[in-house]
Amino acid sequence: MARIALIGAGSGFGSRLSVDILSFPALQDSTLCLVDINPEAAEGVGRFVQRVIDDNELPARVEVATDRREVLAGADYVIVSIAVGGPAYDGVPYYHEVAIPAEYGVEQQIADTLGPGGVFRALRCAPEMLAICDDMEELCPEALLINYTNPMAMLCWAMGAATELDIVGLCHSVQGTAHQLAGYIGVPADEVTYWVAGINHMSWFLEFAHQGRDAYPLLFEAMEKPEVFKQDPVRFEIMRHFGAFVTESTPHMSEYVPYFRKRPELIEEFGLHRRRPNKEAEKRERFWQKDDPKESTELHRSGEYASCIIHAIETNTPYRFNGNVPNSGLITNLMEGCCVEVPCLTDGTGVRPCGVGDLPPQLAALNSSNIAVQQLTVEAVLERDLEKAYMAVALDPLTAAVCSLREIRSMFDAMVEAEKPWLEAWYG
Repeated sequence: MARIALIGAGSGFGSRLSVDILSFPALQDSTLCLVDINPEAAEGVGRFVQRVIDDNELPARVEVATDRREVLAGADYVIVSIAVGGPAYDGVPYYHEVAIPAEYGVEQQIADTLGPGGVFRALRCAPEMLAICDDMEELCPEALLINYTNPMAMLCWAMGAATELDIVGLCHSVQGTAHQLAGYIGVPADEVTYWVAGINHMSWFLEFAHQGRDAYPLLFEAMEKPEVFKQDPVRFEIMRHFGAFVTESTPHMSEYVPYFRKRPELIEEFGLHRRRPNKEAEKRERFWQKDDPKESTELHRSGEYASCIIHAIETNTPYRFNGNVPNSGLITNLMEGCCVEVPCLTDGTGVRPCGVGDLPPQLAALNSSNIAVQQLTVEAVLERDLEKAYMAVALDPLTAAVCSLREIRSMFDAMVEAEKPWLEAWYG
């Protein structure tokens, strides 16, 4: 009987991953501990998951809490998906992380992984993530921490450096991109295989095959079709010039390199946007607020990895996925100790990352430009050193393509001032 805590259950992951877990017969006697600091969200998700259990006549149990310490004792798995300061993509801190850089010409579109937005999201989220680790070391030190919170690489790197816990970060970009690539070449998704490695949101399809044959020639042919190219212009352009397809979307990838967002005409050419989030968090009705008894409680499994990993460990059933883990010689031409995204095998012995060796040098160089920003941000977090956070922003490829160092300093200072309520705990 697995005890699984989901922290940030009101984010949407609480319901989705609970259904995923319960879809495995071997996990249907699990205890699902749903934690959210918003009581309405915690209770709403709890009601939905209980309805899934009741409708499917399962032996699983639900516990609901607003204080994670109430449910962490004895947990086998802790899944984390949180947002510090309000909704992940709305509200005051996120507004500042997009709007202030835009005043300096740094036009972000997602702003959650790298760049000024990614650095500041790490600064405000990392203290809480490390506090979760502290609680786990006290209450469930043998549990596997499964992280879905962004910026994935920075947070997993910081937690791995600060704790002895077993940690893996999960994203859906690898499996999502594989489905997209199958569509681009016009074949069923279950007929393609792949070998992918790099860093989160910038991993590379080192191998891509259809029924055992290299499918990259088909992908290059598809790229020349205007109707295909326009679906993913940034990633196809990267493939055209660097030789491999990358895992994160066109909007995301455009932020991680200096080639696509530094001039208005480039933004327009590649079909990109200038994001302008709301300063006031948009009041959206969540599924747990509807509490609709007609809502489907069927046990349909999503494409997220978490439930499959738990099932593999609990039943000793081998399973392969791409996970974010420390680089302990896994990718030999990326920085030792950084957070890499590599194929992982898991079974009853736990999560076992696979060695990849060297990436093609041009791909390693693109990764390394992002790793430099991640490294300084992690050091800023662990050493409580805002100057290193400034240096991280100054090394961001897009920011450096647009701004002078003096402009970056001014932008950084303005962001610190705007986000003081979320930085005071460690940096005030």
